[in-house]
Amino acid sequence: MRLFDALLRKLIRKGMLTVIDADGGRHVHGDPVGDAAPVTIRFTDRATPRRAAFNPALELGEAYMDGRMLIEQGDIRAFLDLIGQNIHWDDDDAVRVRMWRPWRRGGWWETWNWERQARRNVAHHYDLSGRLYALFLDDDLQYSCGYFPEPGASLEAAQLAKKAHIAAKLDLKPGQRVLDIGCGWGGLALYLHRIADVDVLGITLSEEQLAVARERAAAAGVSDRVKFELVDYRSVAGQFDRIVSVGMFEHVGPPNYRTFFERCRAMLAADGVMLLHTIGRADGPAPTDRWLARYIFPGGYVPALSQIAPAIEEARLWITDIEVLRLHYAYTLSHWYERVEASRAAIVELYDERFFRMWQFYLAGAISAFRHDAHLNFQIQLTRRRETLPLTRDYMGKANGIIGTSA
Repeated sequence: MRLFDALLRKLIRKGMLTVIDADGGRHVHGDPVGDAAPVTIRFTDRATPRRAAFNPALELGEAYMDGRMLIEQGDIRAFLDLIGQNIHWDDDDAVRVRMWRPWRRGGWWETWNWERQARRNVAHHYDLSGRLYALFLDDDLQYSCGYFPEPGASLEAAQLAKKAHIAAKLDLKPGQRVLDIGCGWGGLALYLHRIADVDVLGITLSEEQLAVARERAAAAGVSDRVKFELVDYRSVAGQFDRIVSVGMFEHVGPPNYRTFFERCRAMLAADGVMLLHTIGRADGPAPTDRWLARYIFPGGYVPALSQIAPAIEEARLWITDIEVLRLHYAYTLSHWYERVEASRAAIVELYDERFFRMWQFYLAGAISAFRHDAHLNFQIQLTRRRETLPLTRDYMGKANGIIGTSA
């Protein structure tokens, strides 16, 4: 306990954290003054805090899942929010950030994501029961950052606004052929067809998502124009007027960035437009959190812009627009977390209590990352030719106003 105590003495400056050890001893850190709500945790064994002193993110995540760390005041979201406030990236306290994130370099060997490995990694997360995702996502099953015109917008409104925002940046024209890389359950592809009269091919590596997407297209009577395939982006044939990829690039991995953009360039028509929507980092390259990589997104990697841009340059693509979404994912994740909390009994019945706590920890940690750490979202618009799009961004706003009202 002494090592973990020493870590917390240096770390906790905002809010108050009380730790009860396995022998009943109380260790109080920080100051109750401030925005962070007081939190009390209890360890049920002596080994966990000792291991957590060396690898807090992984060990505390596993301890919470296994019931070796209990939350006695507050909840897991409050605990991770308190930690996040104390390693807030904007505060420029590099010492505390390094204390909590010891693996600042390395780990890229886990993100090579060859085609066979990529499919296994996708199945680990996206081939979970569709009932799980239906419990906390919006009605259209959008599993990516929403777009919030105002913080108080509903999840459904934010996801509709996200789709409209992306459609506006694609500058769609009727009859165009669109490729949706990482199409999820098909919601964006169906939306683009509906509002712009385009043909869409959605590709995924998830068999569960593929089945649902095809069912949705058949139910809408558009299977001849909105098609879905189980195929890797490296194996797609043909050319497309527009390419869109939302929430998939995080699964590509740095060793494959150049290949990804070279394939996109080869598939993009000479006057085509591409829109890439991805989670990113503001603090430069860093390996994936060990707990997240082990339990939630094996092979996943959140890139810095300094890693994305060189690969785009090497593929000879024009970056025609970059938008940074800062708090939008924090708002999105908060909606998901609240819906998961409300669906506790259903999730435990579907899986078990340990799985529920794992999902809690995942979402609560993600909220903290987007509120306090350096996580954000990039929307990067790309073309092959500099003259493809209008000279100003006005067309985006005009299109957004028209298509943003389409459900």
